[in-house]
Amino acid sequence: MRVAMLAALAVSASACQTAQKPASLLPAGTAPALTSSARAPVPAQQQTPPVAPQASAFDQPQVPVTAAAETKPQSPSTEAAAATPASDPVGDLIARVEKDFQAGLDAYQAGQTETARQDFDKAFNALLESNLDVRSDDRLEKEFDRIVEGVNHLDLGSLESDSKTQKSEPAPIDETNGITPSADAKVRAKAQAEIKSTHSDLPLMMTDQVAGYISYFSNRGRGTFERAFARSGRYRDMMVSILKEEGVPQDLIYLAQAESGFHPLAVSRAGARGIWQFMGSRARGYGLERSLWVDDRQDPEKSTRAAARHLKDLYAEFGDWYLAMAAYNSGPGTVQAAVKRTGYADFWELYRRNVLPKETRNYIPIILAVTIMTKNLSQYGFDDVSMDEPVAYDSVTINYPVDLRLVADCVNATPTQLQELNPSLLRLTTPKEGTFELHLPVGTGDQYQIAIAAIPSAMRLWWRYHKVQPGDTLASLARSYRVTADAIAGANQLDGTELPADAELIIPVAPSKHPVSDTSTYARRITRYKVRAGDTVATVAENFGVSAQMVRRWNGLHSGDGLRGRKVLALHLPVTPGGDGASIVSGSVGHPRKASPTASTKAPSGKSARAKAGDERPSEPASVLRHKVKSGETLYSIATTYNTTVAALKRYNGNVAVLRPGMILIVQPAR
Repeated sequence: MRVAMLAALAVSASACQTAQKPASLLPAGTAPALTSSARAPVPAQQQTPPVAPQASAFDQPQVPVTAAAETKPQSPSTEAAAATPASDPVGDLIARVEKDFQAGLDAYQAGQTETARQDFDKAFNALLESNLDVRSDDRLEKEFDRIVEGVNHLDLGSLESDSKTQKSEPAPIDETNGITPSADAKVRAKAQAEIKSTHSDLPLMMTDQVAGYISYFSNRGRGTFERAFARSGRYRDMMVSILKEEGVPQDLIYLAQAESGFHPLAVSRAGARGIWQFMGSRARGYGLERSLWVDDRQDPEKSTRAAARHLKDLYAEFGDWYLAMAAYNSGPGTVQAAVKRTGYADFWELYRRNVLPKETRNYIPIILAVTIMTKNLSQYGFDDVSMDEPVAYDSVTINYPVDLRLVADCVNATPTQLQELNPSLLRLTTPKEGTFELHLPVGTGDQYQIAIAAIPSAMRLWWRYHKVQPGDTLASLARSYRVTADAIAGANQLDGTELPADAELIIPVAPSKHPVSDTSTYARRITRYKVRAGDTVATVAENFGVSAQMVRRWNGLHSGDGLRGRKVLALHLPVTPGGDGASIVSGSVGHPRKASPTASTKAPSGKSARAKAGDERPSEPASVLRHKVKSGETLYSIATTYNTTVAALKRYNGNVAVLRPGMILIVQPAR
């Protein structure tokens, strides 16, 4: 037995030494006149099976599996430790997340959208609310990317009624790469002659495969080429400038034309996204962030700079632009493996030996065909196709979340126009945290800043502007926006019921009046509410500033308003994102000001804070108190403390629905 073990070890050592010998690379040759049906014979010692195509356009290189640990006698204690698997909190978390995510997918496929939403929420929350850092662990980061990508691929319109999502476009490269068109001898000869007078900072080669794709784009794929060329006008100047700044060939822009047709919302079957078709893991490595609200892969400028740097790194690795582009498509690991197995660092030789995935073998000919045709438009009958004009815009950096519908109201645009200017936004809202560079129609930057200043930062996800139309009344607007006429009058300092013609009114829509969406944030801690006589789902939701739908979800209630048989309700208090400090809520809350650090429940003397600020509305009753909201308090609890009602609190505080710690409320205790 000892002899057998020694022999096995000797064979293993010999095999490892053989595998570690580096492949000697032969010099790159020129592109052969390849045909789609014939291949040059491969010597027997070099024959290798084709590399299996990889599913991802940007897969990471495979990590080699290391040899097993040495076999040696183990003590009883060691054996016991080996029998008890080590704790793996990351693996346990991923298992829980996957279970919820799969449950959500099953519910979605069954048409149970509400159940699906709950399961997806549980999956996201499990990742984000754990004590583990998602960004510092590869497994968690990949799981997060998988969940985000999976949910964003679904029709979220049915899941998030108040949060319209971007509509993706199929990436043209999928259709083009799925065919291998035959070459036309005349087309090849014509293109071969044109190459001689065509200037390009990329090497241009003519093969039967390139000629085949030129024939395809001239006929069956003509529409694909035309649309991509026309759209290129929107981004060409910006992209060429960035490619030049990064020190890479400017004609790499044709890679983007072949990949996405210059559509920021293009998504491939493998999940690559944006003009430059980045996969999630590769994108983050080049500074492109992703979340439930933003995907930088869809930002034309950011993704162009990331692609330029990635291609530059790949060229530094392979020393050849064809191999760099091939690695861009299938991952550097795939190309490295093909080079090592054959000993040739030349794309055309790898093509001949059939050691690259089919998609990658077609990829370079497609890009070359697009390059040659775009540089010789008239020869291929495209000289009458004009490029779109670049879209100018104003940029405003914001540090608060805002609904694009409110932004549209501020600048007299449509939400669709704003989505087109901000393609990285996945929903109709900007991110809840951090800063965001908001693009606005050119010339409207100052207009937006002035208009948005009248909306409290904590209410920019919910409030709206409304331009008065003939026939509008306070009552009709109140019904349309599900608010009270008094709230509209108070927010706009209207003395009567007459509405000024063509005026733009602030509509203080309460968060609880909005359909549930991902713009709503709720505390993790559960607040238990003891049901009282006369309570309904609607009254409880109103009192706590949440939606009736959320109350039903948290408590497993079906449709309806009754609470018969319920003694206690579980609630999560709303947390208003984007707050920038404690605001005094009184009078016309359309113009809040910061609360004084010394604000207390002392009764004010003379006029209210609003009146002191120059408001000519009647002063507050002399008996009012000021209450500084504490964490966990609700309108209901405050009203109970002061022996007043929720309705009275709202009446004196601009119909406020959501409370934040530090906010100052005006309270008039019941007599």
